[in-house]
Parts: sequence; C-alpha cells; structure tokens
Amino acid sequence: MTDLATKAQTSPSKKTVLIIGGGFAGINAAKNLAGLDDVQVILVDRRNHHLFQPLLYQVATAGLNPGDIAVPIRSQFSGVDNVEVHMGEVHSIDLSSKRAVLSGDVEVPFHYLILACGAQHSYFAHPEWEEFAPGLKTLEQATEIRRRILSAFEQAENEVQADRQRALMTFLIVGGGPTGVELAGAIADISRTVLQNDFRRVDPAQARVVLVEAGARVLSSFSEGLSRRAEKDLRELGVEVRLGVRVEKLDQEGASLGAERIVAANVFWAAGVQASAMAFVGGSIQKDRAGRIPVGKDCAMKGYPNIFVIGDMAAFETASGEFLPGLAPVAIQAGKFVARTIRKELKGRPRGQFHYVDKGQMATVGKNRAIVEAGRIRIWGRIAWLAWLLIHIFFLIGFKNRISVMAQWAWSYVFSKRGARLITEKDWKLRH
Repeated sequence: MTDLATKAQTSPSKKTVLIIGGGFAGINAAKNLAGLDDVQVILVDRRNHHLFQPLLYQVATAGLNPGDIAVPIRSQFSGVDNVEVHMGEVHSIDLSSKRAVLSGDVEVPFHYLILACGAQHSYFAHPEWEEFAPGLKTLEQATEIRRRILSAFEQAENEVQADRQRALMTFLIVGGGPTGVELAGAIADISRTVLQNDFRRVDPAQARVVLVEAGARVLSSFSEGLSRRAEKDLRELGVEVRLGVRVEKLDQEGASLGAERIVAANVFWAAGVQASAMAFVGGSIQKDRAGRIPVGKDCAMKGYPNIFVIGDMAAFETASGEFLPGLAPVAIQAGKFVARTIRKELKGRPRGQFHYVDKGQMATVGKNRAIVEAGRIRIWGRIAWLAWLLIHIFFLIGFKNRISVMAQWAWSYVFSKRGARLITEKDWKLRH
C-alpha cells in the first residue's frame, strides 16, 4: 500500500483532518476548517459533486436538470491551500493506526476523522426489490426514475393492449415521508398538466398514482393537522393514498399489499433508510438497527474522541431521549460544530456540546401546495409553497444554480411546462 502524499505529512505542526463524504455535513465541516494554517483537510467522496438532495424529486419528474442541483466539490475549495479533494471510495478504517484505506490500496493517515457518508435506502431485508423499485438518493437514481416515468407514457402511446396500457400508466410510490409525498404529487401534477396535450392515443391525465404508507398518516413528523392537509391536497391532485398497509411482495409486474395486488409497471421506493456502511478494523464499533453509529454530546464516536460521526450516519440522542432526524439542517449544523470543536481543541480549549437548533420543517405536495411547521407556526397552501421555494433556492450552492432554478420554476409555473423531459438510455454504445 502507498500513502497519499499530503502537505500535512511534510509539516509536523499541521494536523490532518480526513473528511469522508461531500454531503451537507462534510462540505460544511470542510468550509469551516478552510484557510487554517495548522490544519490540512482531505475530503474524500465517491462522486465529484455535492448534491442538493431535497430537490432530487424535481430532477426525477423532469422539473430540473441534474446540473441545477449539483456542483463540483472541487469548485467549492478553489484557491484554498489547506483543503484537498479526492474522488474515491473508502474501503476500511483502521482505528488503531488511524488510517483509512481508499480504492487502489491508498492509505490516508489522519489525526481527526469526520465520517459523513450519508444514508441509503433500506428495503427491509429484501435487497432484490431495488431492481424493481429504485430509490431517490443520487442523481443516477433520479435520472433513472425520470427515464422510467417518461418512457412509460411513450410505451403506453404505442401499446394496443388495454391491460398493459393501464399498467404502464400506473405509478406506485412506497413510503409517505417527504420524498414519497413530493414524488407522488409531482407525478400527478405533470400527468394532468404538462403532458396532457402531448399524446394522441392515451390521456396522461388518466394516469393512476398510488401512494402507500404503512403508518396511520403521511408526513408523520408533522403535526396531525398539517399531515391531514397534505393528504387532502394529494387526493385533490388525483393521488390514491393507502394508509396502514405494507408491501409484502414486489416484482417487475407490481406489488402485493396484503390481499390486494396492484399491477404497475413503475414502482418507486421512498420508505426506510439506513446509514451507509463502513468497515472498521482494529476496534469494535456498535451500530443500531438502522446502521447508525452512537455518538456522544460532542458528536464523537464513543471510545474514539478523534473520530466524529455526523449527518445520517450518527445516532445522536437528545436530552428528551429522541434521536436527531436525518435532515439537511441537522447535518449542516453538525458539520459546523465539529469544525469548531477541532479548532478549539487545537488551541487547547475544552470541547462543547452539540445543540441542534430546530428551525422547522417543510414539504411540498404540488404547485401552490405545501406545508410549513416551525414551532407553533403552521402554514399551508400557496404561502407555504412560496416559502418552500424561496428557502430551497437560498440553500442551493452556487449563484448560477439559484438563477437557473428560479428561471425554470417560473417557466414551469406560468406555462405548466417542464424543460428537462429527456429520456436517456443506460446503454451509451451506438446502435448499428
């Protein structure tokens, strides 16, 4: 194995901070360590871009282009001498020797380690379901869902058998959290507005959109009143909401919900999540049922004060006995806190405790339909939708992205058009 040459190795006074993951948590940690003379930051991610995940469903439903919600990680640290960015995958972490092993058998020694690898979908002991029901965590998954949605209408236009045509125009979304609700609402919206006049043999407005939730209501993290309001909005858009039912079988022809069988050529997964896996050697690490790693009040891994776990990978228990949710604001605040903690420690100052400031939550159901909850403030409808839109644009990284998103959404809103309706094939080879 070879060591990754870093400036920290040639300067004994510098401490190496290895950050694994370029999501909200990792990016904010790196930004708050940038420019320090006594720290060398190495940021590793398997992809070269930072992704604004809350808007992935817009890419999946042809509302935005992939480049509108993603920005190269390197561009965020241009001209910052103490931050290195490497595209690669971390295979294991040696806890005893304080080294990480990357793809290509490259070792990276570290003084501090920040684990911020995010989460992936959990198919509840049925990993084979992923082939038939892709989740929505990456750009690749978003463009695949877009391909399946748009291809379904194109195939239905060419289909002569009524049963097959109905199956192609049936969309089943599993999971009634924010991702599932937003995806279901967007599919219902574009089929009844954007696509309505584009076909001659089929009527896209007749598309069947079914949202399945195992719990008693959708968006269960919101107050019951707002949750019911979102359900009402979904039904008004034409979405069939099934509550208190579980998917027991899933294949390429559809899904079984108890005794009911829904024949659908398009099934999308927005149900459970689990922390990204990471292999550890030279020590014993405990994880909870969701694969998260328990951390202390300083976000450090128990027994390893130099290793911090933040974002979706962390199981941070609050004073009330609850665990912090896997939300972007939690990851952002945790990333900034850990960076401050490292800076304090290098100056000989004691560590503090992480306190998450809950600024509320929001979810959109469709155009002019959203819910917002912040403390006792609860709003819905057009005002909530405008608030959702402005806040999401504000958090987009890069001025170009904000202008592009604003322009495309204004176009879509006024004219009910979507400009990213491209069907891209998986096979890149030319067909002869």
